[in-house]
Amino acid sequence: MSTSEQALTKTRRAVQTETRGTILIITLNRPKANAIDTATSRALYQAFHDFQHDPQLQVAIITGGGERFFSAGWDLKAATEGEAVDADHGPGGFAGLTEYFELTKPVIGAINGMAVGGGFELALACDLLVAAEHVQFFLPEATIGIAPDSGGVFRLPRRLPRALAMEMILTGCRLNAEDAQRHGLVNRVVPQAQLLDSALELAEAVQVAAPLAQQAIKELVNSSEVLSIEAAFQLQRSGQLACYQRMLHSDDAQEGSRAFTEGRDPCWQGR
Repeated sequence: MSTSEQALTKTRRAVQTETRGTILIITLNRPKANAIDTATSRALYQAFHDFQHDPQLQVAIITGGGERFFSAGWDLKAATEGEAVDADHGPGGFAGLTEYFELTKPVIGAINGMAVGGGFELALACDLLVAAEHVQFFLPEATIGIAPDSGGVFRLPRRLPRALAMEMILTGCRLNAEDAQRHGLVNRVVPQAQLLDSALELAEAVQVAAPLAQQAIKELVNSSEVLSIEAAFQLQRSGQLACYQRMLHSDDAQEGSRAFTEGRDPCWQGR
């Protein structure tokens, strides 16, 4: 096997996928710290891209192998071997998700261990978070001479009180799972042994809803975050939001009202 073939095999092992019905589980498995280099970022993007374009899949869960680290973020070993700070991590940005703005389906982060730097930024790019009780979140970039520029400086002040977010960004201080839930960053905190089951339970609750409605909701939320309410309504009614327009004119939109009036569960077709 050539060196390039060995590298590709190693990368594939680092990003593992498993399908359970309409749920895709993506596991980042790079012992010891699940650190992410450019090849791993691109492999993660491919997993999220395949999820986005598979009509049979509705919800994704991203988690890490082991119990100590969800991800330690940027692979500093790769950096010492020549990978640049501003290296091209592929179409989805760092970790394949932080700049994958075209992803319309919901993603749940099952945070199994410490979410550090880019690993925390990967968690912040998820729509919902379930964390094990021992988890800590932190952004140490400023203490090693760089900035958390894979979404940390943008997303964290929108998810936490600004003063707390700025303290974390400027000092690298840590936020534990309990406090993350108290501040609304995390949806659920559970014992480690229950983490995946809890994430699957949340995914199953999410997928009860119509898939096109979920995609429209995610599009509406993401596109309106920095807008005034008036501007958000204008955007909603502009016809520019593809997922929202698709939902409005879908068979599922009719099926929902029919099922309600007939006293039965809806049968979503995703069209």
